[in-house]
Amino acid sequence: MQGLLIAAAHSGAGKTTLTLGLLGALRRRGVRVRAAKSGPDYIDPAFHAAATGAPSYNLDTWAMPPAVLDALVGAGDGAELLVVESAMGLFDGVAAPSGRSGASADLAARFGLPVVLVLDVSAQSQTAAAVAHGLATYREGVTVAGVVLNNVSGERHAAPIAAELARRGIPVLGVMSRDPALRLPERHLGLVQAGEQPELAARLALLADAAERGLRLDAILTVARDVTLGERGVTAITPPGQRIAIARDAAFSFLYPHLLNGWRRAGAEIAFFSPLADEAPPAACDVCWLPGGYPELHAATLSNASRFQEGLRAFASRAPVHGECGGYMVLGEALVDADGVSHRMAGLLSHTTSYAERRLHIGYRDVTLLHDGVLGAAETRVRGHEFHYACVTDPGHDAPFAEMRDSQGKALGPSGGRRGLVSGSFFHFIAAPSAAENSPPRSS
Repeated sequence: MQGLLIAAAHSGAGKTTLTLGLLGALRRRGVRVRAAKSGPDYIDPAFHAAATGAPSYNLDTWAMPPAVLDALVGAGDGAELLVVESAMGLFDGVAAPSGRSGASADLAARFGLPVVLVLDVSAQSQTAAAVAHGLATYREGVTVAGVVLNNVSGERHAAPIAAELARRGIPVLGVMSRDPALRLPERHLGLVQAGEQPELAARLALLADAAERGLRLDAILTVARDVTLGERGVTAITPPGQRIAIARDAAFSFLYPHLLNGWRRAGAEIAFFSPLADEAPPAACDVCWLPGGYPELHAATLSNASRFQEGLRAFASRAPVHGECGGYMVLGEALVDADGVSHRMAGLLSHTTSYAERRLHIGYRDVTLLHDGVLGAAETRVRGHEFHYACVTDPGHDAPFAEMRDSQGKALGPSGGRRGLVSGSFFHFIAAPSAAENSPPRSS
């Protein structure tokens, strides 16, 4: 398999729309292409999967041990080309040793992925070439193979940029015109999810059309390089049970594909159910998992879903239930929506959360479990992240779920709640550290 990385100098440069267009255009050519996303992101991989017809995995050098990264890159199932979409800017990550910072450049260096830079030139001319030159020479082992000029207003705009790039020996691999029709709809956590867009196929077709017009597809295929495939079958986190009931609908959609597929490979059976359709977790399962998502947008429906709530309480009386982020909000006593209206939730934990009182909480997290449970014994460490706007307005009286630290090892204190067989927090799981890494985190 060959591979390349689509990156940029900053967020909002057009990486996702260009990646989706490129994936669609190459698939039309008959290229067996799959995609991956650098860093923690639930939304973009679903668009990748829609564009390629194949699963898209997250690759995170901070949260994932090297063996997990290698296994996910090796899970190509006969793909000819792997296209990795960067998060943020190419070198944006945390203050960590090179190779484990979470930056997309770590992936480029580890797997030898040539970088195709997306330059948003909407407010620039020749300065764009200086930006590209700086990125191309910033770190040894990271190779910028060429650039795509995005948001170009016309030939007079593109020509001086291309000339300056040529003088620096940086090829132009495409020119994408400014076109509002290519923008994807957004909401507070990013793009509106792929599964919520009834016109998604038409949108993807528009992006593929634009890529066929604006990208030098043959040249892009030429810059791709061979990727060394890792050992398959490595699981990021041990399955929490043998038969796992997982909530899945528009309110509960944030579960990383590498976790779900890893649990299946490890022999676990998965049973999906929809709280929005007032379905209870299947009684034959031995653990229930409520992923994150957008419960704040569906609070009234969830509050009135009596079969779901009663079934969840009955399940929790005999088997473990865990909630991640949005799932944690639903396990509490109440959820206050954006309009300040309070909605009764499952009451299996005693906290109250609010989207009316909101603040961005974001960052990598290194957690140590405080109790034996579905994710391991007390003192087990797991890495992941937080990304939410909701706040806890009443912490309740439950025992804390875990001790949490940030990416630098700074103690953030206890997090989440646990009562009986029920646990939850705003923390999203990505992977367990390797055995060599599984020592107490550094304090600061």
